[in-house]
Amino acid sequence: MYRHLEHRLAQRVLECLQRRYSGVSLPGVVIEQPPNVELGDFAIPIFSFAKPLRSAPLKIAEAIRADIGALEGIAEVQVAPPGYLNVSIDRAWMAVAVAADVKPPAEIPSGKILVEHSSINPNKAAHIGHLRNAILGDTFVRLLRSSGREVDVQNYIDNTGVQVADVVVGFTHIEKKSRVEIEALTRQPRFDYYCWDLYARVSHWYAEAKQHLQVRLQTLHEIEDATTETAAIAELISVAVLRRHLETMDRLDIEYDFLPRESEILHLHFWDAAFTKLKAAGVLTFEIEGKSKGCWVMRRAGTSKPTSTTEDTEGTEEDKIREEDQKVIVRSNGTVGYVGKDIAYHMWKFGLLGRDFGYRKFYRYPNGHDCWISTVDGEKDHPHFGDVAEIYNVIDARQSEAQNTVIEALRGLGHGEAAEHYTHFSYEMVALTPRCAAELGYNLSEEDKSRSYIEVSGRKGFGVKADDLLDQLISSARKEVDSRHPQLSESERQQIATQIAIGALRYFMLKYTKQSVIAFDFKDALSFEGETGPYAQYAVVRATSIFRKAGVDPETFCADVAAKLSAADLANYLRGGVSNEFWELWLASSKTSYVIDKCIATTEPAHLAKHVFQLGQLFNTFYHRHPILSEPEEKRKQFLLATVGVVRRELIRCLAVMGIIVPPVM
Repeated sequence: MYRHLEHRLAQRVLECLQRRYSGVSLPGVVIEQPPNVELGDFAIPIFSFAKPLRSAPLKIAEAIRADIGALEGIAEVQVAPPGYLNVSIDRAWMAVAVAADVKPPAEIPSGKILVEHSSINPNKAAHIGHLRNAILGDTFVRLLRSSGREVDVQNYIDNTGVQVADVVVGFTHIEKKSRVEIEALTRQPRFDYYCWDLYARVSHWYAEAKQHLQVRLQTLHEIEDATTETAAIAELISVAVLRRHLETMDRLDIEYDFLPRESEILHLHFWDAAFTKLKAAGVLTFEIEGKSKGCWVMRRAGTSKPTSTTEDTEGTEEDKIREEDQKVIVRSNGTVGYVGKDIAYHMWKFGLLGRDFGYRKFYRYPNGHDCWISTVDGEKDHPHFGDVAEIYNVIDARQSEAQNTVIEALRGLGHGEAAEHYTHFSYEMVALTPRCAAELGYNLSEEDKSRSYIEVSGRKGFGVKADDLLDQLISSARKEVDSRHPQLSESERQQIATQIAIGALRYFMLKYTKQSVIAFDFKDALSFEGETGPYAQYAVVRATSIFRKAGVDPETFCADVAAKLSAADLANYLRGGVSNEFWELWLASSKTSYVIDKCIATTEPAHLAKHVFQLGQLFNTFYHRHPILSEPEEKRKQFLLATVGVVRRELIRCLAVMGIIVPPVM
C-alpha cells in the first residue's frame, strides 16, 4: 500500500502544478522519507521546480498545499521551510489495508525477461565467488516474479573455452588417461573436486615449459571440432561437472530453465549468421596492418579508422591509440573470440538471429521442474526460449568491457531498443577473512594474517568450494541446534541446521551492495545477532512462538483482523503516546512492494536485506517493551497480536524473495 499511496501522491502533486502553471515543462516529483515519523511519512522537496516556475520553493509548496485537496489515505499536508511538503498518512486507513493485506492493482509491463546468472565454467567445482553470482541472480529472479513479471532463467555454459581445454589437457597429457578411464571417473562422487585439483596442476605444468601452451591451443582447436576424440572427452567432462554444479545450486534452491552451450552456438552456426550481419552493417572491419593485422575488429563507439597508413613496425602514436579503441572479434587464425560468440548469443536472446537451438531435458528438480539444455538435434516438444523483451546478465565487474562491446554491437546493427533493454548486472568479488581461510585449513603467512581479506584463485587451487562451504556452515549450525533442541529427531535437527545455514549464506551474500568486495567469515554469517540471516529468521520464530503460546494460528488470526479490530480501534492505538513506535512497525510492514520495486529499478537486492534487518530490529524492540500475552486489556492485546501478525507475514514474504526459509525453531 505504501508504494500505491506514494504513486498517487506524486501524481496529485504534479496535477496541481500543471493546473496552476500550464504550459511549463516540469521535472518529475521526488518523494523522500523523513528521518522520523514525527515529521511525517513522505517528504517532497520542491527545489527542482523553482527554476522552471520562476518562483521560490516555499511559495510553490504553499500553492500545492492550497490546491491538493482531499486524497484517500492522506491525513495531513504541511509546508516546511525552506521548501518542503511534509505529508502524513492516515494511520488507521493504512493499518486496515495492511492488516487485510490489500494489494492494489499494479501495471505490469508486457514481455518476458531473461535473467542469465551463474555461468560457471564446467571444468571444476563451483566456488564461493560463483555462489555470490548465483544468489544475486536467483534473488533478482524472485524479485521480478514477485512483481508479476514472467522470467526465464538461463545459465550459459562455456564448454569449448580455455578452462575446459585445460582440464582436458590435464587428463590426456599429464595423467595420460583414455576416454574410457575418464568416463569411469565422471561417474564417481564429486568428480568436480577431482577436476579442481587437476586444473591447478595444469597451471603449474604450463609454467614449467612454454611449449606446453601449444598443447592448450591445439586442444582448443580440437574441442571446437565435434568429430574429434578431444571434443568427445571435453563433452564427457563438461557434462559431468555441469551436473554437479546443478546439484550444488539445488542445495540453495536455485533453479534454471535453460542451459545454452557455446558448442551449439558454434555447431548450429549462430556465429556465422551473426558474422554476416555484423560485416554487412559495417560493425566489423578487417585489419590489414598493425597489431591486429588479419583480424576482424569492432571499434568502440566514436572511433574511426585513420585514412593514413604507416610501414613503421613500431607503430605511430595514432596507430597505438587506434588499436586500443578496437576489440578483436575474430582472430587472425580464423577463430572467433568469446565476445563474438556472445554477440551471436545475445542476438538470439532478443530474437534477432533467425536461428534457434535444439533442446533436450537435462535435469529434473525435486519439485518436478525440468531444466533444458541446448543440443544440435533436440526434442520436438519443448518450451519457447529466447525472443525476450529485456535481458539482465549477472556477470562480475571485470566483464564490463565485454558486456559493453555486445551492447555496442546491437546498436551498430540498428537494434537500439534491444541495447537499451540489456542490463549488465555487475558485482565485485568474494574473498575470505584470514580467520575464515585459517578455519578452512589454509596455511597463512604473517602478512596474510594481517590483511583485511584473502583473495582466492582457482588456478592456484586456493579457494573455497561451494559444497565445502555449505557443509561447514551446516555443521556449525547443527552444533547450535543440537545444544538448543536435543529433544528433536535427527532429521528435524539436520533440516533446521540446513535452513539456518542457507539462510545465513544467502543473507550474507545479499546484504552487501553489489560493488562491495565481500570478505566472507563463518562466525559473522552465522551470528544470531546483528545484520544476519539467523537474526531475521529468529524474529519470525519469536513472532510465531507468541501465537503458539496464545493458542492462535497466525495465518487465521491475520486473515480476520478486521473482525477483531475496527478502524476506530486501530486509530486509537496509533495516535498519541507510544503510538509512533507502533506506527513505525506498521509503516515498515507496508513497504514490501515499495522496496521490491526499488531493488528492481536499481538492480540492487541489498535494499531488501536492509529492509528485513530494520523490520526485525523494530520488531525486537517492540517485543521487549510490550508484554503481549499478559496484556490485561483485551482490545489492546488484539492490537498487539495484529502488529506481531503483520510483521511476521511481511518478514516471511521478504525472506522468501531472498530465498530464505524460516525454520520452526532456532
